[in-house]
Amino acid sequence: MRRNSDKSIKITEVSLRDGSHVVRHQFTKEQVRNVARALDDAGMHYIEVSHGDGLGGSTLQYGKSLVDEMELIEAAAEVCKQATVAVLLIPGIGTVHELKQARGLGAGLVRVSTHVTEADVSAQHIQQARELGMETFGFLMMAHSASVEKLVEQAKLMESYGAQGVYITDSAGALLPHGVRERVKALRESLDIEVGFHAHNNLSLAVANTLTAIEEGATRIDGSVRCLGAGAGNTQTEALLAVLDKMGINVGIDLYKMMDLAEDVVGPILPSSQEIRKGSLVMGYAGVYSSFLLHAERAGKRFNLDPRDILMELGKRKAVGGQEDMILDVATELAKAKARV
Repeated sequence: MRRNSDKSIKITEVSLRDGSHVVRHQFTKEQVRNVARALDDAGMHYIEVSHGDGLGGSTLQYGKSLVDEMELIEAAAEVCKQATVAVLLIPGIGTVHELKQARGLGAGLVRVSTHVTEADVSAQHIQQARELGMETFGFLMMAHSASVEKLVEQAKLMESYGAQGVYITDSAGALLPHGVRERVKALRESLDIEVGFHAHNNLSLAVANTLTAIEEGATRIDGSVRCLGAGAGNTQTEALLAVLDKMGINVGIDLYKMMDLAEDVVGPILPSSQEIRKGSLVMGYAGVYSSFLLHAERAGKRFNLDPRDILMELGKRKAVGGQEDMILDVATELAKAKARV
């Protein structure tokens, strides 16, 4: 294995962004303060805070937030003494205006996120983030759905716009370890910037895939305490830290404190335990965007359909993040077809 020197790996904790999907975007300021304070005390490097679909995501289409995300960003920044507050921005959902506002409230890192074949829409936002003095990374979603060659091509575009690194984002939790290995290796060989990896656990491979990414030289890694993230959640941060410690990789984060906050601070927020259930499993199997689960379950109840059938059809149609409106269209068509039988 290619060993990383101590503290060369930087972890971004995404429970206060990806986990927003799980709580239907109903985080309170008190919850954000408590989680961010505990993560900061444990030595977490970056804490991502925003709507589950990034800056500007609080809409009827994606789900309305209980509290304006700018208030949540400010709340996290107020209690973080060492961790950097991060945000996610998907061009077309979030704007440069919201990026500037988040920066003014204390956000120091932004991941500019696009579908894996649409990096060209990120140029303005990456360039603006660099001008604002933010750490700026590209975030290529649904990385399983494009060839390695296409992934490299798109990552190079983000590098040319000024990104300081590019994440391979397994939005559906559909990648197998060999797929992670070839993608990270290809980016490491093709880019002069850092490579990151963001996993989902829909096929129970998040930790294994993350370790594979680290083996191939990824230095930016995402985790979520208690797997608090869309679908079956992300790489469980405290479990990953324990494994890294056993491997002799010290990232400077206190494992015991992470265990404690997972139980005592994040645990009470969870509406239910994060497990691989039939809905999240079929998302990994079909290669469907992880935040689609709640939308598919609602549509299933409305049209008396099995949500798995909706998700499988979305997979066939190669639906991507931002196409939540397609879920109702698919459900309507399936219900009409069912009525004709």
